[in-house]
Amino acid sequence: MKKLLRIDEYKVLLMRIGLAYLFYAIARLLFYFYNDDLLQVSSFSYFLKLCYYGLTFDTSAILYVNLLFILLSILPLVKNTSRGFQKGLFYLYFITNLLAYSTNFIDFIYYKYSLARTTLAAMNVVENEKNKTILFLSFIVDYWHVFVLFFVLAFLWVFLYKKIRFKADIPQNKVAYFGLSSVAFFVFGLVIVAGIRGGDLSKSTRPINLLDASRHVKNIVHADIVLNTPFAIIRTFFSNNFKKVEFPEVTEKVIAEKIQPIKFYNNNPESKPNVVLIILESYGREYCGAFNKDMNIKNYKSHTPFIDSLAQHSLIFSNAYANGRQSIHGMSSIIAGIPTYKDAFTSSPYPKQKIESLVSTLESKGYTTSFFHGAANGSMGFLGFSNILGIDNYYGRTEYNSDEDFDGFWGIWDEPFLQFMKKTLDKQKTPFFSTVFTVSSHEPYIVPNKYKDKFKEGDIIMHKCVEYTDYALKRFFEEAKKSPWYEDTIFVMVADHGNQVFYNEYYQTLNRFAVPILFFKPNSEYVGVNKDLAQQIDIYPTILDMIGYDKPFRSWGRSLVDKKQQTKPFVVNSLGNIHHYSKGNYTCVFDGKNAIGFYDIKDKALEHNLIKNRNAEMDNLELESKAFYQDYMNRVIDKKLTTEVK
Repeated sequence: MKKLLRIDEYKVLLMRIGLAYLFYAIARLLFYFYNDDLLQVSSFSYFLKLCYYGLTFDTSAILYVNLLFILLSILPLVKNTSRGFQKGLFYLYFITNLLAYSTNFIDFIYYKYSLARTTLAAMNVVENEKNKTILFLSFIVDYWHVFVLFFVLAFLWVFLYKKIRFKADIPQNKVAYFGLSSVAFFVFGLVIVAGIRGGDLSKSTRPINLLDASRHVKNIVHADIVLNTPFAIIRTFFSNNFKKVEFPEVTEKVIAEKIQPIKFYNNNPESKPNVVLIILESYGREYCGAFNKDMNIKNYKSHTPFIDSLAQHSLIFSNAYANGRQSIHGMSSIIAGIPTYKDAFTSSPYPKQKIESLVSTLESKGYTTSFFHGAANGSMGFLGFSNILGIDNYYGRTEYNSDEDFDGFWGIWDEPFLQFMKKTLDKQKTPFFSTVFTVSSHEPYIVPNKYKDKFKEGDIIMHKCVEYTDYALKRFFEEAKKSPWYEDTIFVMVADHGNQVFYNEYYQTLNRFAVPILFFKPNSEYVGVNKDLAQQIDIYPTILDMIGYDKPFRSWGRSLVDKKQQTKPFVVNSLGNIHHYSKGNYTCVFDGKNAIGFYDIKDKALEHNLIKNRNAEMDNLELESKAFYQDYMNRVIDKKLTTEVK
């Protein structure tokens, strides 16, 4: 009877699946070990609780990955226990499991930059890279310990799997064998479906997704401990996170009054200065002394002497934030005023549409437009998005046409490439709008050999790269001053996102989005320090306000120089599944459907949820969060990213 019930086979199957749970638990522990400075769990008991909640997500991922393996293990094929069949199962098991398991190891390192578990959409970041092999080899060298850990654990997993054995046995009573196996197959099927869905077979509930991990945590970032990377990738494999939204309380009137997606400013006479937009790769606000004077950081040290000096003659925003987590997020936010929620707009099915942006509005006024990025043409998806925006000329590593200044990994060093940009602008017709996206302040954190003694590692390896790019900017401005276009040019500096953190203040959840924003025009009235909330999507309307643009335009941001403050200061950004909307006295944490938390505006770590003490301001903030989210999703999907002509 025991043979007919296949008890030994099912025991072996459960032990093999159990091994996956063991190694997923080890991966979660290592994930925390590599990112404890960002995750900061208060106690070991709380960490164990997070691991317990994580079992639900591990179950779903493990069952997804092992569906075929389990199916072949429980089908009544008579020869399931034969040596040849078991050998085939062995290879199937480890090909699928180790491939999925390896993605956890990506996030040991990549999480520091993305601040979210890797999803399928994140793969679009490297989709257009032509130097994938070089980057991968660099990753192996720099993070060799991660690869060693993976192979050690893979070897241990194989070793333990082979220790689980049972004898080959062909049942004699095949009728009973098939009958009992069919019943067991049905039972296993129900268990698998329930496990994949998150433990519930009810029609009234949906299968778990990434958002469900946030239900179990005190601090939102701890949801990434509960999750695992295979689950994050699988659950986003066939998903389109851009979906139309209709909140009953959000009407067109509410959107027009609270979000004001169509802007018009009449503050300045029309003018046509050149505009040079400098997007600094991975240049968190933490690095720049001029932006940290009021942070009261003990023993603070700046790594940007040139930017600090330029800030004395500029209008700077010391309370500014990024609207996304990756470089392509920064490009769409800054130039087109399109922030990022879960996935980049550029990774959605909807970027190929007419988009009102700095490019289209300035070109309508006779500006020539250009984009400079020293990496391989097409890197980061910048060339594709430049074409969608209608930028006249793209200058990349191809146009630079010399690999003598190639850093060996990403692109042309910032100093020579910025000089190339300056010389190119000297030949361009004015007025022009030109954007440059720097590359050198980036992993693998190297500087040119000739400067290795000038820029040395500081408290973190990133500091020498920050100092090098700051020096490259100094050299650019020294040469630009000699050009006739310099005096009539608005220079804007902003980072795409942050990078490595040294000071505790910048480990706080919201401060991980902190970036510098600076406006400089020679002999301009725009000088000083503004402490209001500011964000990347504000740059687009600010420039149009400065030049006296005389038409309505689509923008979710606000002009930072509008003294009337037609739109009050606010900031929107997202950790992927959880969205932040900061304004007035509070930050609203929003899950795409409802507010799940309110925090004092000064509580950048989001530690003290005040939702139990809701007040009228919080209610209004939730309504604004919903209105912004609804207008964003619907405009993107309905292809209404331009001014609507009535």
